[in-house]
Amino acid sequence: MKVAVVSDSNSGITQKEALELGIKIVPMPFTIEGEEYFEDINLTQEDFYEKLLKDVSVSTSQPSIGFVMSIWDELLKEYDSVVYIPMSSGLSDSCASAIRAAKADYKGKVFVVDNQRISVTQRQSVLDAMELATKGYTGQEIHDILMKVKMQSDIYIMVDTLKYLRKGGRITPAAAAVGNLLKIKPVLQIKGEKLDKFRMMNRTLENAKRIMIDAARATIEGELKAIDGRTDNVHIAVAYSGTDRLVAEEFVELIKKEFNVSEVVCNPLSLSVSCHIGDGALAIALSKALPDNL
Repeated sequence: MKVAVVSDSNSGITQKEALELGIKIVPMPFTIEGEEYFEDINLTQEDFYEKLLKDVSVSTSQPSIGFVMSIWDELLKEYDSVVYIPMSSGLSDSCASAIRAAKADYKGKVFVVDNQRISVTQRQSVLDAMELATKGYTGQEIHDILMKVKMQSDIYIMVDTLKYLRKGGRITPAAAAVGNLLKIKPVLQIKGEKLDKFRMMNRTLENAKRIMIDAARATIEGELKAIDGRTDNVHIAVAYSGTDRLVAEEFVELIKKEFNVSEVVCNPLSLSVSCHIGDGALAIALSKALPDNL
């Protein structure tokens, strides 16, 4: 059976990359000063941060379910089924809308994966789905496998400013004021369906890197090792917000040395995440590789 793989731009996969990979990416909509933009269509990373740093009104939205369904319809002319991997249902209603539509009108044809991932770990799910499709797994089987391993990932993020956490209501204005005065750079965690606090009292970039590396090592040697007794089958990635890639590339080299690995993927954080944490963020992401015997 021919299975098509679809995701959204929260995965960090660009329209150009999607074309090269042979998949479809739904662009996420943004409202900026009352005007609608679509990620990687008429809103580039550079444009987004230019507007964000000017402190204009920027908010995220969810893609029209009609638009998403039109992509499914087009693909089903050529493919037997579609596997759709949207951003985590804990961070947007777009996943729930897709699940309802698939159950109502695409039973046995469209399989929506609510594996509660976003950005670089969501990207890895897309790559895993493509690998499974190439090996001949059906849409239902790919869905079931991705759901089974959905919690086998983690992201730790250092935030450079508390401004956007305050705007989103994750910390109080008073806490943000004190934090900015002390130049606090907190480390947050995305695991499952939410963005949460991990280590709030941190004041330097170098210390944040150490906190994230230590947390990643604990995750790898703890819960991820407990799955199969192995630590050599974990995808490690770096992500960042903003247009300056240099700090992220330095972090990549440090991680290679710390974990004795030769490859660490480095990509920008999705704009939906950046909208809530701002410019200058840095992250390490972990995703357990699919087991050899499924």
